[in-house]
Amino acid sequence: MGRDYLDLVEPATITIRANGHGEIAFGAMQAGLDLGYSTSMVSFTWAGCDEMDEVSGDGNAELLDSGSIEITFAYHNGDEAILKAKRETSSTPC
Repeated sequence: MGRDYLDLVEPATITIRANGHGEIAFGAMQAGLDLGYSTSMVSFTWAGCDEMDEVSGDGNAELLDSGSIEITFAYHNGDEAILKAKRETSSTPC
């Protein structure tokens, strides 16, 4: 999966919140996440739309020693992907 595909509609993102919910978007897919937490990993189920078709699946995101995360992402009865992400840094102070 190339960067052009990942950023097809909007920049690829994953948002993990402490309240057990989040979002993921890449390519033409956008989905909500239901999260479960452990020390260095977040597991999730997801449901959303990909090119106007309803899709769902599961996966996990593991914190790596480099500070980035590795995301294993699977469609229900379908494709799987492993994505790597790093925290977006802001150039403006909060």
